[in-house]
Amino acid sequence: MNASTTTAERIRPWVVLIALPVTLAAAGLGSGLFGGTEVEASSSGALSDTATPLAPFGPAFSIWSVIYLGLAAYAIWQVLPSQRHDIRQRRIGWLAVASLVLNAAWILCAQAGLLPLTVVVILLLLAVLVAIFEQLRRSRPGSLIATVVVDGTFGLYLGWVSVATVANISAWLADAGVRPAAWELPAILVLGLVAIVAALLAIRYRGRIAPALAMLWGVAWIGVGRAIGEPASANVAIAAAVVCVLIGFATVAARLRAPARGPVASRQASPARGGAD
Repeated sequence: MNASTTTAERIRPWVVLIALPVTLAAAGLGSGLFGGTEVEASSSGALSDTATPLAPFGPAFSIWSVIYLGLAAYAIWQVLPSQRHDIRQRRIGWLAVASLVLNAAWILCAQAGLLPLTVVVILLLLAVLVAIFEQLRRSRPGSLIATVVVDGTFGLYLGWVSVATVANISAWLADAGVRPAAWELPAILVLGLVAIVAALLAIRYRGRIAPALAMLWGVAWIGVGRAIGEPASANVAIAAAVVCVLIGFATVAARLRAPARGPVASRQASPARGGAD
């Protein structure tokens, strides 16, 4: 292990811990906690729950409280001495920092009315979360705590951002003037695409529950929004319900068909290999 690697690995857990309050402060700003404009009211209302037919209904966004709580637990847990040299933490640590920074950047871009930039940022965030899960799938968590705090947190994060990306892109397109008169069919087709993505994630990650739960949550609230909110559409609400069933079916089927999982992650990285596979 060379000196630069040693230094990077020494500071990695602390950078994660420092990045967390920055992200939480941005989240507080986006929620109006500090008296600023809420994200839903920014960008001329383009990100509100009534702006597009693919916008999740208001209560859907409460999932962020669970995700942020999980990220806080992860940031504290990964800095413990027993976890600093864990192979899985070495694999995802800097990616976790990137996800926290991008999360904060998205909120700031949304509040500044930079809607096209929010699309770029959320796509980068989605790519980072996929990269994190790709690293996590290489080995099993070493404990129940690791399963919940690491895999569970980033699974919810990935699943929700997958749905939020669709909502974000639709908001940007609508704000840019792309508002088809017959919008129901495009919305239903996009929901079908979400079902396909969910099925691919289920197959790739052997039916992991957390991503599926977050996607189910997001799609279900899209359906509720179309059933009781604006823009109203019984057809889109029904399509969302069907997609929820398909996501659940794909996840259960993937779990039942999954082969035996890989080895439990080693608690310590090999000094000779610097913790990398």
